[in-house]
Amino acid sequence: MMRDLVVRLQETMREMPQQRMTTLHHFADGMYCRALLIPKGTLIVGKVHKREHFFIVARGRMQLTTDEDVTEAEAGAVLIGQPGTKRAGLALEDSVCINVHRTDLTDLDAIEAELIEPDVTALYDARNEVKELPCPG
Repeated sequence: MMRDLVVRLQETMREMPQQRMTTLHHFADGMYCRALLIPKGTLIVGKVHKREHFFIVARGRMQLTTDEDVTEAEAGAVLIGQPGTKRAGLALEDSVCINVHRTDLTDLDAIEAELIEPDVTALYDARNEVKELPCPG
């Protein structure tokens, strides 16, 4: 049920201007850390991950969907992202969210192919740059 709502939200967001956000990429001994700087008021929809990973709210406060409802997480929260889950989040404050994945890869396109389910409707590419999307209809 919640996933259907998140997918519909992403479809609606396709028709709106997309926020350009700073994304930092870090690599260390079989780990990939992706830090996203999210301005207050920004609504994001994530991609579906293939494997468990850490999701950390390093700064700020986020409202996040779960499989059942919506919850809040603030700086210091360490969550486990489950495979097959699609989430949405709203930055209630300027926030920094971090995903940490196991991988020996360092090429962002290859990492996305390994860790993320293919999604032609995703709003952002592997570098977290806004995708040029065709106009609907």
